[in-house]
Amino acid sequence: MQSADSSLTILARRVVEPMGFELVGVDFFQHGSSATLRVYIDHAQGITLDDCSAVSHQLSGVLDVEDPLPGHYDLEVSSPGIDRPLVFPEHFERFVGQQVRIRLAEKLDGRRKLEGQLRGYAAGVITVAEADGRLWDIALHHLESARLVADFRLRAEPIPADNLD
Repeated sequence: MQSADSSLTILARRVVEPMGFELVGVDFFQHGSSATLRVYIDHAQGITLDDCSAVSHQLSGVLDVEDPLPGHYDLEVSSPGIDRPLVFPEHFERFVGQQVRIRLAEKLDGRRKLEGQLRGYAAGVITVAEADGRLWDIALHHLESARLVADFRLRAEPIPADNLD
């Protein structure tokens, strides 16, 4: 993901937020002779195909005028999905208490991958508690990626005995 202060992120935020959506992140990557600019958006009521289309249309116009990327690329606008990426400080603040999967840019204590509960965020540092109780304090600039872990457990409410008929 592009950093919060990258020119692509700033440009995308200028388009996405006035439309009433949250900018979750921006990816730009080359694959062979082509490239893709992927923009992730979200909204409290979820994201529809029409939302993605509207943002794509607006963003495409701005990209054509400002021309921040050389050559041809495909623009994709998408929801963040169930394993939502955490990119900006406000993401880490909002999802405290959730399970996260972390990939570090460099090894820390011999490890690059961690999974656990996001316990906190302060001053550019996240705290993650692994299942065994070990706490990790990690500066955001040491993260390669961070994503929520999807929870597929059923949370069935018990049926009151008088409603079993």
